[in-house]
Formats: sequence, C-alpha cells, structure tokens
Amino acid sequence: MFQFDPVTIQRKSQESLIRASIRGGDRDPDLKKNIKTPLHFLNHMIEQWAWRSCMNLAVEVQLHEFVLHHVIAEDTGQCFGEALVAVANQLMKNQGINGHGTATGFIDEAAAAVRMSFEYRSGFYFQRGPVVIPERVEDMLGTDLGNFLGGIAQGARATLHVDLLSGEDPHHIWESVFRGLGEATRQAFSACPWRKGQPVGVAGFIEVNRE
Repeated sequence: MFQFDPVTIQRKSQESLIRASIRGGDRDPDLKKNIKTPLHFLNHMIEQWAWRSCMNLAVEVQLHEFVLHHVIAEDTGQCFGEALVAVANQLMKNQGINGHGTATGFIDEAAAAVRMSFEYRSGFYFQRGPVVIPERVEDMLGTDLGNFLGGIAQGARATLHVDLLSGEDPHHIWESVFRGLGEATRQAFSACPWRKGQPVGVAGFIEVNRE
C-alpha cells in the first residue's frame, strides 16, 4: 500500500476547469463515484487504472460552453500526469522508488504491453502492431484515449510506451491498455530504499535556470 500526502492539481483554461487528485492509503469506498468526467468510458478506464495501480484517483471536469472531448481527454491526462510526478517526488525523497514499470495488461482476446519511466523527459510512443482500432469505443473516439495517455506523459514528464499485442473488441483493446498502465504505475512507485533521496535515472535531478 502506498503512503503519501494527497496531491491535487487544478488546470483552468477558457475551455475547462479540471481538478485531478491522487491519494494513497486504504482504498476509498467512493472511488468510482469520485471519477467524474462527462465521458463514461474515460471514467471506466480511469477506474481500471486506479484499481490496478492501487491508488485512489479522483477527477472532476467543468466545461465552459462547449463539450469538447479532445479537451476533456488531453487536459485530464495532463492533470493526472502532474499529480503523478508530484507523488513521485515525494516518494523519491521519503523512501526511494523504482521509478519505472513494465506490465502486460490483458482481458479476454486483447493484450497490451505498457512501459512507464519517470525521468523528467516526456515521450508517448504508441504502436498498434497488428491490431485495428475502431474509430469509436462506447462514447469516445479512440484517438481521444490516446490523447489522454499522451497528456499523462506530458504532465508527468515521463516516458510512456504502449504496444498493442492483440485484440478485436474495441472495449477490450483499450481496457487491456489501462490495466497494463495500472500495473506499470504500481511497479514504478514501488519502494526501492537503495535510491532513497535520489532520482530514478543516472542523469540526476534536472535543474533549469530561467533568467
């Protein structure tokens, strides 16, 4: 079980107001109720991520005038990414963490390999392989699920690789990805006392001076 101070990130623009939070400790009995975006399938995927990562994830989205799915997906991903790196910094200092995780998520016929690394450099790499992704899945465009994942990598300044291995049902394809994301997140945040007080990569903490 992960123990850390709760982190909440708020992102406000002329299009939306998004609050995303991550809390450790015991499982929140209201976990499902606390995931509130206008996109039902995105909520379901965030719940899968939370369940496999063993972290309490919560989000609330308010839109200004227009319901833009791309904005919901990408901006929510960025908020969660910023919250993740804040949690990572806490745990690096307090206990040391692995900082990287590799997992294969699967459900029925679908499987996906997910790799995540927190090293202050962002990159999202998506390989479809032999898998054909339908344009829509439930109430979302498949591209917007990719935008959510890319937002996570950008906000967390993390490298995130997703390789689709198999799948036919679009719901199963994306659920395998988010199951893998959860397992990789749990690995990345697992304790590594050898690195206590240290960053996960040999480059060390990155310092940028702005004049």
